[in-house]
Formats: sequence, C-alpha cells, structure tokens
Amino acid sequence: MRLKEIAPETYAREVLPATFPLWAGRRSLDVYVSQTLEIARSTYGRRHYRTIGLYDGTTLLASFKRYERKLHNDARDVPAIGIGAVYTPPALRGRGYASVMLATELDRARSAGCDVAYLFSDIRPEFYTALGFRAFPSRDFVLRADALPSRRIAPAPLQHGDWEGVRRCFEAAEGSRSAGFSRDPGAWSWIRMRIAHGSELAVGHIHNLVVRRGRTIRAYVLGTRAPERDAYILDEYGFTDADAAATIPALLRAAAGDLRRVTGWVPPDTLRALIPRGTARKRERSIFMMAALRPAGRQLLETVAARERGNFCWATEHI
Repeated sequence: MRLKEIAPETYAREVLPATFPLWAGRRSLDVYVSQTLEIARSTYGRRHYRTIGLYDGTTLLASFKRYERKLHNDARDVPAIGIGAVYTPPALRGRGYASVMLATELDRARSAGCDVAYLFSDIRPEFYTALGFRAFPSRDFVLRADALPSRRIAPAPLQHGDWEGVRRCFEAAEGSRSAGFSRDPGAWSWIRMRIAHGSELAVGHIHNLVVRRGRTIRAYVLGTRAPERDAYILDEYGFTDADAAATIPALLRAAAGDLRRVTGWVPPDTLRALIPRGTARKRERSIFMMAALRPAGRQLLETVAARERGNFCWATEHI
C-alpha cells in the first residue's frame, strides 16, 4: 500500500460521485464536480491543495483532501496541513485503511516541516483522537436579533472591489488574538471562491455587508440570510479599530433585517465580547481538532488550550 496524489480529473471521476451525498449540500453533482475542479485549478489549489489516495496496486482504498495553510502563535508562523473529506468506500470500511492513510500523511507532513495538522470532524471524533488529534471548543450561538442595538451605520452590500478592505479589517481584528489562522493572498482567493460557490450553504442566500467611511471599509460581516430558519447565519466579522468594532452589533442587526435570530459559530476568544452572549451549545458536526507534529505545534496547542474560550476560528476556515 502507498499514498499517491490523485489528479483532479481522476478524483472528480472516481471519488466525487461517491462523496456527493455526503458533502455536496444542495448542489447538483455537476456543480459539485465543477466547483471542486475550479478550486484544484486555482492559484491556491495548484500550490497548496491536493487530493491524496491510499492505493493497493491500482485499487483506491481511501482518500482525503490536503490543504496547506499557515497559523500563527503570537508573532510566530506555524506551518500547517488541513485534512478534509476523508473517505473510504463502504465495501472497504472497518479494515483500518483510513487510519493507515492519515498516519502516513502525518509522518510525511512532519518530515516536510509542518508543525500542526487540523481538521473538522463530522462524525466519530474519537477516530481522530486515536491518531493524536485533540478536540477544541466547537460551539454555536443563538441570540435574538432585537437584542442587538440599532445604530445609524449606513450598511452596504459587499462589492467585488471591497475585498482588500475586508482583508485589512480581518488583519486588524486578528491582531488582538494570541493564535489563529493567517491568510496570505492564496488563502484569501480560496475563501472568496468558496463564498462565491456557496458550497457551505444548506439553506438561504449569501448576505455580506460592510460599513464605509468614505472609500475605506471599516467593518464587515459575512454570512447567510436564511428565512427558512428565521435567522441570519454569521460566518465572520472584522473591523479596523475600536470605533469600527462598536458598529458590529448594529451591522449584524442590519444583516438580520426582519429575521428574528442571529446564529452561527461562537466568535473566537477576544472577538466574542462584541456581541451579546445569547445561548451557546456544543456543535454535533464540524468539531475542530488539531494534532501537534513538531515542538512549535505543541506550543500552539498549549496556547490555545490555555486561552481559547470561543471557537478557534471562524466558519470561513472550514474545510
């Protein structure tokens, strides 16, 4: 048995029809395939994204998606790999193939200089615990939209040319955190592509808003209006400074509009204090897990365990 990279077209032909019921959401198979191929062929995909399989000769035993990202622990860069879409064909399950595949990949990543691995577990987190992964707080919140203060902020829909301003807001807000995901231009292009795809949407439609001062973006929210759930589903927010941070509650209320609730992942540690606490509950899916591969990774996990009280990351980092 050996690990081998699967060409995007081969992965689309041999794996995606099988994983379609699990992860396509409300997309058709054709859209699911075309969007996956678009990511693989993008600038980010060509450099930092791979589909990998465990093979016995020519037989594909199991597969996964591999993402390269950087995290930060204070001012230190922490190279990381993300693991997604772990899949074993039903007829081959229960034989340990996925365990062998991931253990081999973790060894390869360690040898290549990666400090940490991360994933979002949808089922059986204990499977990943056995491979050295540790689960971190993964919680959702729900609050009444009318619990958010209203304020004259003149929100506007996010436009194509606003993304550089969004990036500056993200970096300013992220600067208050001891540890988190870093975003280079490639990571931003991947996030923008996935938002445009709507690949994470089970219901509703994308509804992203910004607050400007002149031509400068001062704050933003990314999320989904879901009338089916009577809720605005928050993915992320950011701001340039303390004054702009104070507009976030009103911006969320504007995003909710006539919907009764605001919900989503609990914002990361220092950023969650900007909105009322609402009701928090543990997520049953997308449980965030990390495994330390080298000393810098162990230091990162210690930092997160000591300081993190919300989710480690925004929903926009989900893979």
